[in-house]
Amino acid sequence: MKNFRSKSNSRLSRPKVLILLSLFALALALVGKTLHAEENSLAKEDRACLACHDKAGLEKKLTNGESLSLQISTQAYTESMHKDASCEDCHDDLNAKTHGKTEVAITSKRAFSLSMRESCRTCHEKKFTEYEGSVHAALIAQGSKEAPLCSDCHNPHTVRSVKIPEPITATPCAKCHADIFKAYSQSVHGQARIANVKSAPLCSDCHQAHAVKAASLGTGVKDACLGCHKNAVTSHQEWLPNAELHFEAISCPTCHAPTAERRVNLRIYYGVDKQQVTEKVGVPKFEKRTDAADAKEMGLDERALWSLLKEFNQDGGDGKMVLRGRLEVRSGVEAHQLSEKSKALKDCNTCHKEGAAAFQSVSLTIAGPDGRPLRHGIQKDVLNSLTSMDSVRGFYAIGSTRIKLLDTLLVLVLLGAVCVPLGHMTVKRLFKNMREKLEAERAAAAAQAANQTTLDAQHADDDASK
Repeated sequence: MKNFRSKSNSRLSRPKVLILLSLFALALALVGKTLHAEENSLAKEDRACLACHDKAGLEKKLTNGESLSLQISTQAYTESMHKDASCEDCHDDLNAKTHGKTEVAITSKRAFSLSMRESCRTCHEKKFTEYEGSVHAALIAQGSKEAPLCSDCHNPHTVRSVKIPEPITATPCAKCHADIFKAYSQSVHGQARIANVKSAPLCSDCHQAHAVKAASLGTGVKDACLGCHKNAVTSHQEWLPNAELHFEAISCPTCHAPTAERRVNLRIYYGVDKQQVTEKVGVPKFEKRTDAADAKEMGLDERALWSLLKEFNQDGGDGKMVLRGRLEVRSGVEAHQLSEKSKALKDCNTCHKEGAAAFQSVSLTIAGPDGRPLRHGIQKDVLNSLTSMDSVRGFYAIGSTRIKLLDTLLVLVLLGAVCVPLGHMTVKRLFKNMREKLEAERAAAAAQAANQTTLDAQHADDDASK
């Protein structure tokens, strides 16, 4: 019985197998035909290049001992965004007669990428200019060997259109920012992106792809949040008093990353144009001055902070320099640990109470030459000091940054405003009877005087008539 069923099933499956094999052969033929057509669309010179370079294991030993892969997949190249570009468009320094026959010294992979960088400018002038103004380019100018070059994010031979959906693991930012990217992947944004929600933000949506600025500089990140959550201010106004002021003084992750640790960040600004003060290249004044003012490394106190601002004001600038406080999370990793909005902090007592955890850490910040923050610790009592009012003006949180002397003066003023009228009314009521008796006596005396005057007048008239 088993043999019969086996033979019967075998006979029945043969047509299906033949059909499947035919379809598979047809698919291979179509793929081969397509690849052949794409290869034929390449110039003769480019096909000649790929004929050699499309070999597994093709590589070059570099001076520093690294191995540079020279293999370029013809299929990947013909499917890339550069398929219409000629090899010589980027490699215009190669000589076809000597290429592959003469040894060319290459110091390292990094050196080779740097040497090829200018070829990107030829076709991508606008994006290259944006990149030159980025924090990445600033780091390279400072000699960084880790800051990304064009080819670190875009493989020139396999680059695909950004419109083609890719898994978030293919995001090039993850190569350098692994910890932050891991936090993002587990956040509400990352989980939405993994679930194929195309509208969920990726790194470049918030930080831009080429004109990347330091997150702590300006309001770029906040503007990015409001760019997607356009009704955020309006929706917060339904339950949050002074919502616009909160958006100005509190970063979004402060409430939307509920497990993060928080701090008060005091930034130095020009008072007139409200531009953030930036350290100049080659003139490291901030670190020298803060280290000198805080020799014991205990954090700047109110007097040291006032003196430091005075020194910066002596450097010149458009108007008096001031500090603008902002409540934020302590690290870039925590800034990306965003949860769904139902878990966001809504309890006012989290911040508006004496001894609130968020106000136990205070730092002074200035933007470095590349935009990244330079920080120095400040003693937390500065926020509660009367002598630092002029320095830390513009940042006050009811219930947490209380200045006790001002509270005492306020109580005295309130008591005076209440006690003076009450005292006046009490005294008035206590002496009411005495006042009425005196008034009666005055009235009687006046009446008696008036009567006496009348009698005297009558006597005078009688004497005159005699």
